Amino acid sequence: MEHQSDIAYGNHFLMGYLGRDLSHTGLGLKFDFIVVHESGHEWFGNNITSKDIADMWVHESFTNYSESLFTAYYWGKAAGQQYVNGIRENIENDRPIQGAYGVNQEGSGDMYYKGANMINNIRNAINNDTLFREILRGLNKTFYHQTVTGKQIEQYINEKSGINFDKVYEQYLTTTQIPTFEIKFSKDNKYVSYRYSNCVKGFDMPMVLKSEDAQVQLHPSTEWQKQSLASAAQANLFNPIAIEYQYYLSCKEVH
Repeated sequence: MEHQSDIAYGNHFLMGYLGRDLSHTGLGLKFDFIVVHESGHEWFGNNITSKDIADMWVHESFTNYSESLFTAYYWGKAAGQQYVNGIRENIENDRPIQGAYGVNQEGSGDMYYKGANMINNIRNAINNDTLFREILRGLNKTFYHQTVTGKQIEQYINEKSGINFDKVYEQYLTTTQIPTFEIKFSKDNKYVSYRYSNCVKGFDMPMVLKSEDAQVQLHPSTEWQKQSLASAAQANLFNPIAIEYQYYLSCKEVH
């Protein structure tokens, strides 16, 4: 475990977590989960520590996502996305990730898997891995050996990314709703309309949909918006399965 003094280890020198693949993809059996995960806590947990256990997602969400970064480093970015996608099977949506403040109450265990997917959503929305890496390193430099609030971490990401993710934090940290991204094609397939539903008021997570052949940047809200489709490649970007793979949400085509 990530104790700041004595180190505890109990994975029996097995690959995965006690021999199990928490990602359900096969990738989790390529490394000793405890060594990788608990090492990640040297940054999020020990270097940066939350003032209130209600914000323990600052420790666990980022450290859980570090497993995906580790996977991507050794086996490629696509493998990292596959890993973080696979851990969604462990999400329960039983209660909010953010706990109650001032009463020594942590939130749901979803702070691990759902929290990591929230961070992955943010990374994909930023669509600049160099900047995303600078944000992770900047967090640890700016808040070096400090106790912080979750709000400080949120505001830092907003400032450095140039994107206001307040509604993303509210959605994924304080509710158990999985937002829905609705899409609707025109009869001639020349444009697509889209919006968010089943979400907090004002939910507006940016999205970047891309493939080898096309890319489109969206700024969805809870109101219908329209996007022209210049090619079949652009239209293919609005495949619900592909969107759900890239972002932790529910995507459906409506008629």
